[in-house]
Amino acid sequence: MYGSVKDQLRAELDEIEAAGLTKRERGIHGPQSSEIEVAGRTVLNFCANNYLGLADDPRIVAAAHRGLDEWGYGLASVRFICGTQELHLELERAVSDFLGYDDTILFSSCFDANGGVFEVLFGPDDAIISDELNHASIIDGIRLSKAQRFRYRNRDLADLEAKLQEASGARRRVIVTDGVFSMDGYIAPLQEICDLAERYDALVFVDDSHAVGFVGEHGRGTPEYCGVEGRVDITTGTFGKALGGASGGYVAARQEIVDLLRQRARPYLFSNTLAPAIVAGTIEALRLVSESGELRQRLTANAALFRELMADAGFDLLPGEHPIVPVMFGDAALTARIADALQERGVYVTAFSYPVVPKGKARIRVQLSAAHSEDEVRRCVAAFAAARDAVLAVAPA
Repeated sequence: MYGSVKDQLRAELDEIEAAGLTKRERGIHGPQSSEIEVAGRTVLNFCANNYLGLADDPRIVAAAHRGLDEWGYGLASVRFICGTQELHLELERAVSDFLGYDDTILFSSCFDANGGVFEVLFGPDDAIISDELNHASIIDGIRLSKAQRFRYRNRDLADLEAKLQEASGARRRVIVTDGVFSMDGYIAPLQEICDLAERYDALVFVDDSHAVGFVGEHGRGTPEYCGVEGRVDITTGTFGKALGGASGGYVAARQEIVDLLRQRARPYLFSNTLAPAIVAGTIEALRLVSESGELRQRLTANAALFRELMADAGFDLLPGEHPIVPVMFGDAALTARIADALQERGVYVTAFSYPVVPKGKARIRVQLSAAHSEDEVRRCVAAFAAARDAVLAVAPA
């Protein structure tokens, strides 16, 4: 039986390769940091979600060791059977306090958090109005729901309002958006979204994975940045980016929402929760973020410096203030060659092209970190200029 299936799968893989869309994973040696070892060579790392540089912070590593020593390796069960420790309850309280919500529920990833929300809260009589560029986990979560589905153009408030009017007969309506759109670094217009939600009696759902910990004056994410704290009903996020870079996700929300998710969210009820070491490390990460703004300030300065130097060097950048900085090249093959040339010059980045981004919008997405020094930022820009010039010098006329 597998012989014919093997041939079909091989043909599909060959099509992906022929289209230049094969994703190749590059093994790295050692911890995630501003510099990493790839194929026996140390390179500057400018493509990680390690925004605050906490992935190898010794304070978090020590906390994780204590968690392992005091609480063991794993829970060996789902939480409602025998898999809840006091440590997990402490982390849920810490997230709730940090973000200003009634309660928080942990998931093994933010993908699972987004996959567990919509099926529980929204049925055939309800309507979900979702931004067209929302993360794949939101799209998959919405697919699990039997609710009516509406998609509005990215950050287009007029189109959002039109969709809200179309959904006026629904029992419940929810506007769903990423807080930060990860391919562009754009921040959702949450103040205007909340205004529309109140006008049309809708809930607001924000996935803040690329913002929590470092966006906003105190790092509380896009609701703080946009001045709408208390107006967003549901926030999801990850611990796998700024908050230590490990794994795990959460839903922070109104009390009744979290209570119902504990009863019915399938990824919560049928999956082991986070390992104790990760929980302990994440609690420490939240403590560090809450007590000091030094890392956020350093990250902001690095992003501003990179944008300024790259613009001066003649590169086409998408505008913004987020440490996600897309460097636009347009042509997919050209972008891939420049990314390869950058790695040859000691800078680790990734090229993105269709179908991850629209055709003709190929880019290298640079991600700054508080772990980067000013010298490393300047070396990265110099490598970009050298790589561009080298590739264009041999490009066909």
